[in-house]
Amino acid sequence: MIKNKIKNLDLSATLKINEISKNLGKEGKKIINFGFGQSPFHVPEKVVEELKKNANEKSYLPIQGLHKLREAIAKYETEKKNNDFSPEQVIIGPGSKELMFLLHMSIDREIILPCPSWVSYRPQSIIADNKFHWLETKAENNWYPTAEEIENLILKNKEKKYLMIFNSPNNPSGQVCKNLEEISEIIKKYNIIVLSDEIYSELTFDEKYRSIADYCSDNVIVSNGLSKWCGAGGWRLGYFLIPEKLNEIKNSMKVLASETFSAVSAPIQFAAISAFEDDHSDYLTKSKNILKGIGEYVFNNLKSNNVIINKPMGGFYLMPQFLNKKFKSSTEMCADILNQKSLAILPGSDFGFSKDKMIARISYTDFDGKKFMSNINLDTNIDEDLIERFAPHIVEGTKRLKDWVEKA
Repeated sequence: MIKNKIKNLDLSATLKINEISKNLGKEGKKIINFGFGQSPFHVPEKVVEELKKNANEKSYLPIQGLHKLREAIAKYETEKKNNDFSPEQVIIGPGSKELMFLLHMSIDREIILPCPSWVSYRPQSIIADNKFHWLETKAENNWYPTAEEIENLILKNKEKKYLMIFNSPNNPSGQVCKNLEEISEIIKKYNIIVLSDEIYSELTFDEKYRSIADYCSDNVIVSNGLSKWCGAGGWRLGYFLIPEKLNEIKNSMKVLASETFSAVSAPIQFAAISAFEDDHSDYLTKSKNILKGIGEYVFNNLKSNNVIINKPMGGFYLMPQFLNKKFKSSTEMCADILNQKSLAILPGSDFGFSKDKMIARISYTDFDGKKFMSNINLDTNIDEDLIERFAPHIVEGTKRLKDWVEKA
């Protein structure tokens, strides 16, 4: 009755852990959720007001998206990058995840997935019958591939055509890629198409965000949306920026969009214009300061001789490797942490690592972001006292995990 390739798939790991945590909570267990990657912050008030104003918008909008919204996004991305984008390059979808799925369904290329890789990239390639290749990375290179590692994969069969999915800041590692220019040379040399998933780009902590599109724009499809920086995951609005050279892909995605979601919710598209046209710099500054402070708090409390971990650079994730060999798999390890400490984290095997690597992903977002944000100024130092006051679940969850490490 069900296709074999679908039978072998499970629920998305991030959504599944969220449901498990909620169900355990209903049973009376006090679960701290370090598993689900959802922004802890409220949607900016200006954007919410625009949604209220436009609640009466009920007509189907253009398949590619509301023109005024596409204009706002094109201008926003032009100012953000070393490029000049037009509204015709923008396509709006019900979350960037759906657009990625349509891209997989459209494209006739094999997929390169640097490991670690977000949980849905691989299942989408399987559903679309696109062969995928894991590309191993190392902690010393911020968990990103080198140009040489990419080229070595390509040279195994130079006749093949590839799409590489690139994610910086990265989910699950929380790292930012530093070798974009050398990677771009390989992309141009072998005409690789890149999907640059930039959903966390506005949450880069210490410097101006750099995109792979700044170095090889004709080969790069940029993906972004409202879910992470704008706190609007449940609104389901994402977008792709597709270079003119790849218009064939854009046109194919429009056909698929017309036969699947038709058009993104009209009120949300009208409201989203405010997200890209208005000044949200104070909101973003506070968001980044809080996330950086909390991320470094968890990092400083977990790093030890028993835990290898990189300092967070953006987004809201950490990816510890536990030097504990008593478990057969990272899934078994995370189950033990949930059972012993009522703390939900995700196993590294969900992100492409081999099962015997004791790697996990932590999402440090289990706190009331609106309350935290309303109690600080732009230049407030996010110290331990503030974190204990406004993010007590983070403090308690970190203590539980540290205790588990010491006793394991």
